[in-house]
Amino acid sequence: MLDYHPPLYRPPSEGQNLIIQATIGCSFNRCRFCSMYRSKSFRPRPWPELKAHMDAAIADWPDATRVFLADGDALTLPTDELLRILDYLQTHLPGLTRVSSYALPANLRKKSVTELERLSAARLTLLYYGIETGAPALLKRITKGATPDGMVDGLNKAAQAGMKVSATVVLGLGGANHWQEHIDGTVELLQRAPLSYLSTLQLYLEESVRDDFLAAFDPPFIAQDDIAILREQHRLIDALTDPPQRLIFRSNHASNALALAGNLPRDRDKLLAQIDAALSGDAPLRPAYLRGL
Repeated sequence: MLDYHPPLYRPPSEGQNLIIQATIGCSFNRCRFCSMYRSKSFRPRPWPELKAHMDAAIADWPDATRVFLADGDALTLPTDELLRILDYLQTHLPGLTRVSSYALPANLRKKSVTELERLSAARLTLLYYGIETGAPALLKRITKGATPDGMVDGLNKAAQAGMKVSATVVLGLGGANHWQEHIDGTVELLQRAPLSYLSTLQLYLEESVRDDFLAAFDPPFIAQDDIAILREQHRLIDALTDPPQRLIFRSNHASNALALAGNLPRDRDKLLAQIDAALSGDAPLRPAYLRGL
């Protein structure tokens, strides 16, 4: 029996892959906009419990080639413990080609390049990373527990170790009063961070975190509508002219009003034209009932 502790989250691109729940919850769990793990107390799974969980998962899917380590903070585990997990997966899944996990800024800050290189060599080669915003004041408001310089340093370490990073930015996070600060700070960070993938999603606040999030803003937070969000997207892509390496860009998360896909900076003009078409009403937006809002 697969012993998962709900709620269980994974990136959209991991939907067809085996999920191993190496930790329960998130060790930080204080981001004001995020409700994903508020119902859980963080704990690493002890080895006997985790081994039984992996054995059941492997028995259910012995031909799995890709594994996602859940929950929100598997990378917080000591490097030797992660290597033990990765070695077990490689031994018992002969077709294994890739392991991935979420990564908090603190995870990359605490691990050395050498540690990350060891994990990468053991097939942990893809990290999902929430940038959210590059604006220092907004990072404080949302209690991200990170600074732009700290995130850039960590992301550079992951790149040096040969890891790919898929990062997300939350459109609408600054509201109507801080949207330019949000986008401009984010662009500045992205121009310094060596990412492989970049995606955007639109801010959506669950009731359990809404009041806490809103309390961080004075003057009061004014939510961005879809048109304002598209202007944020346009400003982001228009200014992102010189990333450290080619970016595979997506805005296909269910929250987005407009799905976009391309490579940056190569497809910059095409993506801007698609946003312009949506702003002028010549291209339809995704209906709210299809967006999990």
